[in-house]
Amino acid sequence: MTYYGGKELAASFRTVRKNTLTIAQEIPEEKYSARVAPDTRSVAELLTHIAVSHGFQHQVQAVERRTTLAGMDFMPLMQRMMAEEKAPRTKAQIVELLRTNGETWAQWLEGLDEAFLAERMEMYPGAEPASKSRFEMILGVKEHEMHHRGQLMLIERTLGIVPHLTRQMQERFAARATTTSAAND
Repeated sequence: MTYYGGKELAASFRTVRKNTLTIAQEIPEEKYSARVAPDTRSVAELLTHIAVSHGFQHQVQAVERRTTLAGMDFMPLMQRMMAEEKAPRTKAQIVELLRTNGETWAQWLEGLDEAFLAERMEMYPGAEPASKSRFEMILGVKEHEMHHRGQLMLIERTLGIVPHLTRQMQERFAARATTTSAAND
């Protein structure tokens, strides 16, 4: 028996996506075209990238149930994902894409059993390591989102927005300071 299966994957992914959605909602729509440097994704492109990037693992794990990445033609899938990132969308459409794609992915995760998650997948020739568990590959979707969410939090700072997780931490510290001060009086 493992301590982290499909239900736990779904719950932790939902937590990550909830925080990404909060950031997406806090950034004003007029800043969705902002880029922190040339040749980087705009806020809109980055949020859309997050919304669709699970598509690779979904294709490999759920649709095809591949046992190997050897011989897989990555380019058509990557081209579709890149086209999705560039498609013009309003803030509301991007937020909805994040919400619906995230929930679809989480629902799929909930149904995964230990045997499926333990299966090994052969990577493409020459890759290190030569194989990974499905669990590790699927967990990578959440790790990937957290990587980009860190970028979004830095972007928020450049836009003059204090990220919600920072504000929440500051509120907890302030509440503790008030409680400690009252207890010492």
